[in-house]
Amino acid sequence: MSDQKKDNAFDGERVSRCPFAPFIPPYPKPHKTKSSFFLRFFRGWHSWLHVLFEKSYSMRMGEIRQPGGSVFMVNEPKWVKHILVDEARAFPKHDLMHQLLEPLLGVSIFTTNGEVWERQRRLVDQAFAQARLQLVFPAMQESVAALLSRLDKVADGRDFEVDGEMTYVTADVMFRTILSETLAEVDAKSIYESFLQFQKHAQRASLLLMYHLWSWPVRFACQKPARKIRRILSEIISRRFEEVKQSGGTSKQDILSGLMEATDPVAGDRFTYKETVDQVCMLFLAGHETSASALAWSLYLLSHRPDLQERMREEIQEHTAGGDLSFSAIRKLRLTSNVFREALRLYPPVGFFVREAAQDSTIRDKIVPAGSPVLISPWLIQRHCDLWERPDEFDPDRFDSTDGKESSKCAYLPFSAGPRVCVGMAFATQEALLILSSIVRRYKIEPVKSHEPRPVGRVTVRSDNGICVRLKSTFSSL
Repeated sequence: MSDQKKDNAFDGERVSRCPFAPFIPPYPKPHKTKSSFFLRFFRGWHSWLHVLFEKSYSMRMGEIRQPGGSVFMVNEPKWVKHILVDEARAFPKHDLMHQLLEPLLGVSIFTTNGEVWERQRRLVDQAFAQARLQLVFPAMQESVAALLSRLDKVADGRDFEVDGEMTYVTADVMFRTILSETLAEVDAKSIYESFLQFQKHAQRASLLLMYHLWSWPVRFACQKPARKIRRILSEIISRRFEEVKQSGGTSKQDILSGLMEATDPVAGDRFTYKETVDQVCMLFLAGHETSASALAWSLYLLSHRPDLQERMREEIQEHTAGGDLSFSAIRKLRLTSNVFREALRLYPPVGFFVREAAQDSTIRDKIVPAGSPVLISPWLIQRHCDLWERPDEFDPDRFDSTDGKESSKCAYLPFSAGPRVCVGMAFATQEALLILSSIVRRYKIEPVKSHEPRPVGRVTVRSDNGICVRLKSTFSSL
């Protein structure tokens, strides 16, 4: 951005300097005008993305009038920073998120506020120190090796849906690093299918809650898939608590051990069994589902850019000389990192954050009454026509340009920002770079011409009809 644009990111227009044929991946075409009250409900029943209209991608702030009060959408970077960073205490997480996610995540740091959240965060931060990036790297390598063995069986040019495999490998990484367990294929399938069901019901429940309509039947439907996932995790945690009870300690050095042993320096207490289950469920679901979503989209985007794949292979060769993808080599893969960052920009796994005005506030020229929902949407901000050059185009090289660097400083927040920034951001990035570089190194990724994903916005941004690519082995020169 120019110096003037640094002061006001909404000034000026963008000029395309793209040196290759641009690829604009699919997203729901915005409506010309704002939907009526009733149309918003019916369109949002399936996906919140399908409610958006053209001005959503250019406005600085919007107001959506709902029964019982307005919902405010904030896109302007300085006010996003005000809400998420500078005055985070004045804009806590909205209770809507707890109501939606409690069946799955319990009372965890993803939805709590105030002193409860502060205590939980102190303990989780201690436990996550067990997940030092170099320490967990071998476990990630084991999960990726198992992934490649599975992919070898389908790397023959057939149509292949990647969503399930990306969910499997990221869930396996979390199992190995949090619980020191490998994830059985039957459990991986159960988790994947259960979470898809949970997302569908949760999206509908959120709409009913926003409209102040009776939501209990839909929220009740969320509980069955949530119980399936929690049961798989709680059985392992229960065994570990019993082990500690019997022997006075545990032989494992993983995140679960860290959660069990962490002592709050303020209150002097530890997580109970129930609290531990809640935090593990939060770390597991938030950690694997968001990464799986971003990786699936990354592979789809790369399938349309064989030139990028070739450049990535050259970069990998440069830093490995044909050897292993080591911890130090992964950290040098700048292009691979930019590909993942661009996938997160175009398809942020968590498409919006819901905050609540704790007191009457003024944002820009609007009065925001206490209790009002305030939405910050990475989906909109990261595709905003005045904040990004060619915002709908897939271009990882943008992050090396002057404009791209400036845009990423003020309008890039896939991991949120401020005190509630994702605790596993570095972990997820390392995992993604290892998985992406391993796949690109070993296979050519080609598009399925008859297939176009249909993005939907629910708890995370996924494709309603899956994401299909074709893999062909290229394990020759490397």
